[in-house]
Amino acid sequence: HRDLHSFPTRRSSDLTSYDGGETWKRYTEEDGIPKGDLGRIGIGISRSNPNIVYALIEAEKSALLRSTDGGQTWKAVNSDQRTSERPFYYSYIKVDPQWPNRLYNLTARLMVSENSGTSFEVLGRSREVHGDYHAIWIDPHDADHIVTGSDGGMAISHDRGETWQFVSTLPLGQWYHVDVDMDTPYHVYGGLQDNGSWRGPSSEWRHGSVLSSDWDVIGG
Repeated sequence: HRDLHSFPTRRSSDLTSYDGGETWKRYTEEDGIPKGDLGRIGIGISRSNPNIVYALIEAEKSALLRSTDGGQTWKAVNSDQRTSERPFYYSYIKVDPQWPNRLYNLTARLMVSENSGTSFEVLGRSREVHGDYHAIWIDPHDADHIVTGSDGGMAISHDRGETWQFVSTLPLGQWYHVDVDMDTPYHVYGGLQDNGSWRGPSSEWRHGSVLSSDWDVIGG
């Protein structure tokens, strides 16, 4: 266990440029930014209306902010702790490319807002895929087509997130430890990030290759 509060605090800030990055304006609490030291900041810009910008800001009082003038002024729309859940770990937001008031928030759950971030709910049947979402891609020409990445792997939706197809053909996994036993042939054991502990054969004498079906879960 790590005491996260023991790490040094970094001073982050919300910066905006209107000349391609040549010059920058630093925003403060006078512009609606949360007070005090700031941590991670997630930015979401509407593709259909670039004047609408969202910022999920980690602070002593974390908040989701919204701008309707391209980031010149900001207004807090949501300060619910669940919206900024573990912001040092997530803080990823994405705006629907066709609907500027539809906003996705990636946390332990995949959340969606239909009211400009004022409230969020779990998106469709995404909880049946996995948890801990860290990446999302939305087809800019077809917002029904969404691809997400989580601690469980990759999933695809063609109905704006209501239902999902888990991509089981990609050999993805994060192993923490690996060990073997003394059987002949020996078995390989390992613990996967958020996917339990497993045992599998080191070789397969029946059909010459080790298949996914040859592995067994031995712990949660």
